[in-house]
Parts: sequence; C-alpha cells; structure tokens
Amino acid sequence: MNLKITHVICALLAGNCAVSAFTLPQRKVAFTNSALKGLEFELEEAIAESTDYEAGVADNAFAKKFGSYAGKERKTVGEAFASFTEILGQPINALYKNMMSDLVGTTHLIVTDVRFERDPIWSLGIITALETLLQNYPEEGFGTQMITSLITSIEMDEATIRAEADAVLNWIAGKTEEDVAAALKGEGDGPVFEAGEKARSNEFFKYSRFYGVGLTRIMKEVGVEENDNYSTMEKWVGTCLGKPFYTACSDNDLWMKTKTKLEMMETMMKEIEIREKKKMAERLEERAEMALQRAQEEAAAEKELAEKIAAEKAALTQTEDETTENETTED
Repeated sequence: MNLKITHVICALLAGNCAVSAFTLPQRKVAFTNSALKGLEFELEEAIAESTDYEAGVADNAFAKKFGSYAGKERKTVGEAFASFTEILGQPINALYKNMMSDLVGTTHLIVTDVRFERDPIWSLGIITALETLLQNYPEEGFGTQMITSLITSIEMDEATIRAEADAVLNWIAGKTEEDVAAALKGEGDGPVFEAGEKARSNEFFKYSRFYGVGLTRIMKEVGVEENDNYSTMEKWVGTCLGKPFYTACSDNDLWMKTKTKLEMMETMMKEIEIREKKKMAERLEERAEMALQRAQEEAAAEKELAEKIAAEKAALTQTEDETTENETTED
C-alpha cells in the first residue's frame, strides 16, 4: 500500500476513534481487509485524477469550446490600470478616484473573460453607465476623456461602441415593453433581436453588469416604471432569453441605488458650489464697497485739497492786489 495513502487511512481511523471517546457508545463497524482495500483504491483514483489534471483538455463542452485559451497570457488588472492612467495622462478628482478604479478593474475583468461577447445591449450599457457617472465631473470635458481612456484601455473602439448604442436607441424609439420582449425572444429584427439571438444560442452566455444597465436603459426609454423594473428584468432575461435572472435583477437594484447616491452627491456638490459662489459674491461686494469708500474718501480729500489750494491762491492774489494798490497810492 502506498505510504501516503496508509497515513490518510490511519488518520481517518484515528479521527473516528477520537470522536467516539466523546460520544455515546454506538454499534461497532468492523473494517475488513476488503473494505480497506476498497477505500485505498478510491483514494488512489481520486489522487491520480487530481494530479493528472490538465487545463483545457477535459472531456466536456466548455473545455472543447474554450480549451484553446488555456495557458494564454492575459493583461492583468494592474496592467489595465497602468494603461488607463497612461492614456488619460492627468490626475483624477479625489471624489471620483475610487469609482474609476472600480470601473477600470470591473470592465477589464468582464472583457478578458473568454465567455464575453460584446453586443449592442452591452454597448448601450457601458456608454449609459459611464456617461451617467461622469456627466457632472467638475472639470468640463474631462469626463469624456476618461470614457475614451477606459474604452481604449480595454482595446475597443469607442466610435463602434457608440454606434451600436445609438442603433439600439434608434430602434426602440416608439417601441413598447412588449415589442422589446418579442425581439429578445426572437421575433422581428434589429439590434435588440440580434443581441437576443446571440444570447439565446450561446450555452455559455456571459452576463455582465453593463448588459443589465443596457436593459435598464431600454426600460426607461420604452416607459417602464422604476417600480416594475424587477419584474420586467425577470421577464426579459428569464423568460425571453432563458437565462438566470437573479444577478440581472440585483444589478438593476444596485444601479438604481447608485444613481440615487450619485444624484445626492451631485446635489450636495451644487449646494457647495452655490454656497461658494454666494460667499465669493459677498466678498466681492465687500471689496467693491471698500473700494467705493476709499474712492469717496480720496475724492473728498482731493476736493478738500483743491479747495485749500484755491483758497490759498485767492488769498495770495488778494495780497498781491493790495500791494499793487499801495504802491500806486504812494507814487
């Protein structure tokens, strides 16, 4: 018997004896030689299977489809951060740093999963999420730069993604919730129909958070009330696409909460901005009043000086006239 396997069996038996010392007496089970040999064989099989495992060569559908990716190098999250930072080239506002770190890391992990396949709904979702989260970035135009940098860092073309997102928005104009459900189910045509077809036919469909945001945006555009988002998501993902819907529903709730927090933060920032502008206006008003007061004081001083000079000049002229008169009289 293999020495390691013997130690495992002895440990199991010792453990069994040790436990029995603290429990009520039970019916004893005799371990026969055949039973031990059977256990030894099972352990040897299990150990052999675990040590002989090779990534990507298992005899199942997943390995057959994605086995060729086994062992291939992928860009790490750290490299994705470095790429994003290099492309952006400028520091990020402290209020947005954590959020952008999460977005860069999450997006990188999504797109580097071998099961990931981009479709128009996903494209609409990532554009919606990024634009919503960065629309009120303090520095004008910098939010757009961050969107471009993030999409470039995941090695995708922003113009293509935006075109796919716009195609969905154009298609759903004037549509209803039932129209969208029918397209996801495989009826009709258009980008939503194509996305639904791709998801339904893919046994290993990789749902991601941006896909859920895309569906939530579609709900908003077709007039679904926010209170009905959960049931609509369950219907679209679970019934129409035939995929597990719990994560999608959870992501929808998370997105709505995130938007609420974002609105609160933006409201707070606007209030701070208003207060700062008010304080600045008050300071400018005080400075204007002080400047006006100084100007008035200087004008008064100048007037007083001018009057004084005029008075002195008049007195001097009078003195000169009197002197001239006296001289004339004497002559």
